[in-house]
Amino acid sequence: MKLAFDLLLDLWYIWVLLIISAILSLLRPKIKGALGEKSVSFFLARLDPKKYKVLNNLLIKVGSKTVQIDHVVVSNYGIFVIETKNYQGWIYGNEFDEYWTQVIYKRKEKFYNPIRQNYGHIQALKEILKEFENLKFISIIVFTTKAELKVKVKTDVIYTVKLLRTIKKYNQECLTDEQRDAIYEKLKSANISDRRNMREHVRSVRANKKKKTIKL
Repeated sequence: MKLAFDLLLDLWYIWVLLIISAILSLLRPKIKGALGEKSVSFFLARLDPKKYKVLNNLLIKVGSKTVQIDHVVVSNYGIFVIETKNYQGWIYGNEFDEYWTQVIYKRKEKFYNPIRQNYGHIQALKEILKEFENLKFISIIVFTTKAELKVKVKTDVIYTVKLLRTIKKYNQECLTDEQRDAIYEKLKSANISDRRNMREHVRSVRANKKKKTIKL
């Protein structure tokens, strides 16, 4: 009787471990992405708030679609649109490739070019801010130091630790304080904070990600 009970207990532990493992496997990409965005938010918080207005995890609606942007910094020097990638391994690609390649050991996986992805974000922002003329948008793609970048691009594709230095190299003023604040308030008011809309957007992104990720 005791042997049967011990066997059932062992099986129960195995099932619990399998369930926990499956849950962690499903949540791992989300956790990694959130950690990457948090590290960028930490650096952005060190910018001078008198000159730089930061919006993290901006969700806006353009037409029938929602667009999520990791970070937007509205400054006197332009509007910085930042896409965060918490990938590891070697990263290959160029400015105009539709897909970039991630190599970890001998495994290769293609993912949608983040420069193209961020271009879409900028177009969405232009639509929201169409009442403002001649805005300067600066696209920045940020990877953590877990990745080894082997990309050939003109766009700023950088490591997290170089983010502030990259932002500060743009030092020619193109917006007045009043214009900067008006743009910031416009984006802040356009931001969707409703959780249901956020969940719907996440489902949409996951579906698109499956289409845009290719294992080799």
